[in-house]
This record gives sequence, C-alpha cells and structure tokens, in this order.
Amino acid sequence: MAYTLEGSTGTWEIVCGLEVHAQVISKSKLFSGASAAYGAEPNTQVSFVDAAFPGMLPVINRECVAQAVRTGLGLNAEINLWSRFDRKNYFYADLPQGYQISQFAHPVVGKGVVEVTLADGSTKQIGVTRLHLEQDAGKSLHDQDPSRSFIDLNRSGVALMEIVSEPDIRSPEEAGAYLTKLRQVLRYLGTCDGNMDEGSMRADVNVSVRKAGEDFRTRCEIKNVNSIRFVMLAVEAEAKRQIGVWEDGGDVVQETRLFDPTRNETRSMRSKEDAHDYRYFPDPDLLPLVLEQAWVDELKSRLPELPDAKTARFVRDYGLSAYDARILVMEQATADFYETVATGRDAKLAANWMMGDFFAALNRTGRTIEDSPVTAANLAGLIDLIADKTINGRIAKEVFEAMVETGQAAGVIVEAKGLRQVTDTGAIDAAVDAVLAANADKVAQYKAGAEKLFGFFVGQVMKAMAGKGNPALVNEALKARLS
Repeated sequence: MAYTLEGSTGTWEIVCGLEVHAQVISKSKLFSGASAAYGAEPNTQVSFVDAAFPGMLPVINRECVAQAVRTGLGLNAEINLWSRFDRKNYFYADLPQGYQISQFAHPVVGKGVVEVTLADGSTKQIGVTRLHLEQDAGKSLHDQDPSRSFIDLNRSGVALMEIVSEPDIRSPEEAGAYLTKLRQVLRYLGTCDGNMDEGSMRADVNVSVRKAGEDFRTRCEIKNVNSIRFVMLAVEAEAKRQIGVWEDGGDVVQETRLFDPTRNETRSMRSKEDAHDYRYFPDPDLLPLVLEQAWVDELKSRLPELPDAKTARFVRDYGLSAYDARILVMEQATADFYETVATGRDAKLAANWMMGDFFAALNRTGRTIEDSPVTAANLAGLIDLIADKTINGRIAKEVFEAMVETGQAAGVIVEAKGLRQVTDTGAIDAAVDAVLAANADKVAQYKAGAEKLFGFFVGQVMKAMAGKGNPALVNEALKARLS
C-alpha cells in the first residue's frame, strides 16, 4: 500500500531523493599526501595543497579512484572510463581555495541501483543517478569561543564520494531502508566506514510533495543530516511543512534547510543555488581521468560477496528464513561469526542462539561482535555440547551466562561446575519414583484425566535432578510410570 500524508485537501505523496556524502577509506587525501585519519589534533594533517598555498598543484590519489570504482561496481552501476574534475566555485571560511574540486558533467560512475527490503518483506529498487568524487571542505568551529570562530583544515581535501539517488523514494521508511542498505554495501566493500556520528557519512535530503498523478513540484534540500533516524524524521517533517504551505495557498520556495531534531522541524538556511551559480568549469590543473577496462575488471574480480548474494546463500545453504538471513548478514563481522558457528552444525539452532541469547548479551554488556566475550569457536562448542547431549537446553543457558562472565569455553565450565546431563536411566527412574510418591494426589488426578499435570511432573523431576536430567529420558520414564 502506497504511503501518503493527509492534508485538509486530501492525500499527498512524498517525492524524495538523497545525496549521500561518503568519506572514502584511504590513508591519504584525494589530491595530497596528507593523512586522512580521523580524530587528530586540529590542523595537524594539512599539506600546502590542502591549505591552498600559491602554486601548489593537486595530484590524484589512485586508491581513492579505485574505491569509487569498487563502490560503483557494488551498486551495479556504469563505470565511466573517461571522467573529468571541475571547479565548483563558492566561498566558505573553511574552503581555502575558494572552490571545491568535484565532478559535475562527467562523473566516474553513472547509473546504478539499490534494492531495499521494507518492513512488510516487500522489495523496491531505488535508482542511483551518479557517483562522483570530490574533496571535502574543512570544518568551522563555532563553540570554542564566545566571539570568534575557529577553522580546522584536517578534513580539507579528504576524498568524498557523492552518491546521488533518483527521486524514487516515497516514504520515510524507504529513505531509511535506502540509506541503511547503501551504508551496508559500502561497509562490505570497505570503501567507507559509514560512521555517521563521525561525519564520514552524511545525507542531503531532497523533498517535495504532490497530488497523485501530478508532475514534480518544487523541492527543498535538507543539508547534512547525520543519522538514519534523523533522515526519516526530516523527510516527514519537511513533507508536512510543504503540504501546509501549499494548502494555505502559498508556494514552496526552492531553498536549503536544516533539520532540528529537538523540535522535529526544518528551518530555512539559504536560497538554493543552481548549478550555474557555482561557475563550474574544468579544473585546469588536472587532466581528464582515463581508466582502463582491464583495471576495472580486475577490481571487479576481487570484490567481496555482497549482502544480497550472501543473504541468498544463507537461505539456500543454511535453510534460514529470508528475515533471519538479512539480520545475520547486516554486518560483515556478524555474517562471518555466524558462518563459523553454523558450519557443520544445526544451522537453525546456531541462528537462534546468535539472534537470541548472544545478541542479548552483547546489548546487555555494551560490547560489539568484534570484542565479544564469547568467541565464535566457543559458541560453536556450546552448540556441540547440546547436540551430543552432554548438556540440555536449560543447562546450556546457564553455561552461556558463565561464558559471558568468564570468557571460558563451554566444556571447561561444564566440567568445573559438574553440569553434565544425567543419562543414567537408573538415576532418572529413582528421581521419577520419588516425585510420584511425593505427589500421590496429583498422580490420581492425572490418571483421572488431568493430563496437563504431566508438565508439572517433568518440572519436579528436573528440579530434583538440578536441571541435569535428559529431558527425553525423563519424559519417557514418566510416561512409563504413569501409563
């Protein structure tokens, strides 16, 4: 069912496209040898090129180009063997050159597609218009002094990929799903770390609204939204604002706006520039970027297995549901962890343990899968002990909690605590006899037709055996005694 918003004049449709700025994973910047690492002291990673000293010439970073091509290949996009860098002229205090080196008319990557899965399980393809390389600006700091602003040029010249979607997004959910999937693909490829809280991935959100069947109306751009949740909120807030403007008889003005998450509203920032306002022209210091098809093919041959392919393989090879597979494939590290646990074992049981107790333990302890107190090998060992009936499911949960606390292997904990499952039928028969003798009244009720009491007897026997009884043998012995 299509997502719509209700106004006083009826239903409205959202039209949205995202421009995602993704910082390229590279040791150095796009046109200089200065470090691109995050978190250094201000202005300690700035070359003469980044600071726009007179006479300094840019030199293209081959690895940044390779990262852009890898990303294009991961988005099933066209790779343009000929592209060009342009100068985009505008003034900011943190843009020392007075222009940004970007790609305008001739980007390195052309049309592609991102397939997203929505909450109801349906899928939708959202087009990618282009991916181009550009250099980042520096950073203005306005909160360091009551009367002055400061400039940090560490980020100046860092390589960015600007990934522009088609206006195919029709709801906040689709916007969130697109950004989530794009971030996932970039992280799998190793081309951007996707850390939105560090600013290495951020989105400009273009929103307009229209009545069903209409052409596109005027759009507004919400700049630099730095979380998936905020993108979704910004889409809805701006759409509702525009509906109000149109229904009050006004006209939406094309402009750049900011999203205020504390008030859940967008605010005007400046009038929206058109391309000609930036006076784009080819950068005279840089030759056109010419790629060889053989080099592109080599990059393609070394791409990792991407999320969609991995999800399909998990469904096919491990018998998982599509939902479970998508959860386990969301992060590369999680998928690798799962495969270590599941290989050669009950794959569904492995998935249940990971998505249940294991994820819960990570959330509770504030740990990530990379620094998990329970290794993949140790979780696999726990599942082996369940499979060979050394321990039962109830004891396994107790053992797992001890693994979280100590980091020890399951087998070590089982032996140290004497938790091996009792499979001695003589010991089980004795416990069953004792429980039935102590509950003669309930035995009579059971034989009179109160069959639900069978679960009570099982619980009492397991309690008497400190949870170590083999559940199947306990059930078997009780049925024999009560029949």
